[in-house]
Amino acid sequence: MSEHPLALDRRSTFGRRRVAPQVCIVDRKRHIRRFLSEALEELGFITHECADADGLYQAYCAVPPDIVVLGLGPDVVEALQGLAEEGFGGKVLVVGGRGSPMLTAIQDLGENLGLAMLPALGTPYRSDELNSRVAALMPGDEPPSPPVDVAEAVDAGWLDLWYQAKVDAHTLLLSGAEALIRLRHPNWGVVPPAYFIPGAGDPHFHALSDFVVTRAMADWMYFATEYRPIRLAINLPAAVLEDPESIDRLRRQLPDHPAFDGLIIEINGAEVSRNLGLAKKIARQLRFYNIGISIDDLGAEWPLLSELDDVPFIELKVDRAFVNGCANDRLKRAACRTVLDLAKRLGASTVAEGVETREDFEAVQEMGFSLAQGYLFHKPMAARKFGRIMLAARGPVLT
Repeated sequence: MSEHPLALDRRSTFGRRRVAPQVCIVDRKRHIRRFLSEALEELGFITHECADADGLYQAYCAVPPDIVVLGLGPDVVEALQGLAEEGFGGKVLVVGGRGSPMLTAIQDLGENLGLAMLPALGTPYRSDELNSRVAALMPGDEPPSPPVDVAEAVDAGWLDLWYQAKVDAHTLLLSGAEALIRLRHPNWGVVPPAYFIPGAGDPHFHALSDFVVTRAMADWMYFATEYRPIRLAINLPAAVLEDPESIDRLRRQLPDHPAFDGLIIEINGAEVSRNLGLAKKIARQLRFYNIGISIDDLGAEWPLLSELDDVPFIELKVDRAFVNGCANDRLKRAACRTVLDLAKRLGASTVAEGVETREDFEAVQEMGFSLAQGYLFHKPMAARKFGRIMLAARGPVLT
């Protein structure tokens, strides 16, 4: 690697415009590179993968990394020496078998060469161990400035859907998944939806919704082909669903597959409360296409539904504000039980959102929720990782 001069044009600060740290992962084993890349991307880093020291040089010249992750391959010494010779100013994280003499030797070599070595990561490792190694470099959550342009994001292919498991609250088996839109900017990393979802009057509003439908149906076919079918839920605004052309495009994109048992569309509870008549009309219409409407983030709006006898919604999702901490909060449990009673009267299933602790999950079970969703089971993840981790497993999600 020393024959290649490494670029020294490094960013000293991220500045006001949010720029996510760059990570270059070097390992000859592709599955290890992919595993580390997915884990770091979920933390907000922008990752690049290469198999050897030459690949590291090429990646470095293209985008100088802030962290280099080195597996214990045959040219790891060459990689370290090349970084040292060129004055690499970032951090180096060595990953290898826990207790391996080589891991200790490479760590010592990097320190002797004057490189900024993070504590070595022994494998197998827990997610919190990786997090602790890179915590000081994890990107902040400041909004991008200027805001992300949706048209550019669509054209550039920065958009993606990640999936979060919906778990049967009694059997603990995977029961479905919610698709959540993500934007992966080449400089800012993963941008939260709040910073790029356009308003109803934006000309790109429908294009974003079309992307969600198209990608979700393509992912469903991937899941069904590679693993097994699963009931998917997507989020769409009511303004899109009241457009006949949007409904027609949605209908035509549904999979023509014998295992497809329908789609769930989640509409925010606040939207439903502002125009309940429209929401009911949409729900009745979509039932003919095997599409059910779920009321998402249901909170203060529940009294409006309680006055009705005929509500064509198949699912009520209780807002995380009422679920999180419900194990120790009598008022939150009372609110949950009120919605559960309403759902039972209307014949709808119920989902507890934001379940993050075993105590809250036990409370959710005891109260009688149909499904649970939250970080206690799994965070949202990219489609291929969701298939590999969630759909390939046949047993309980939580043990």
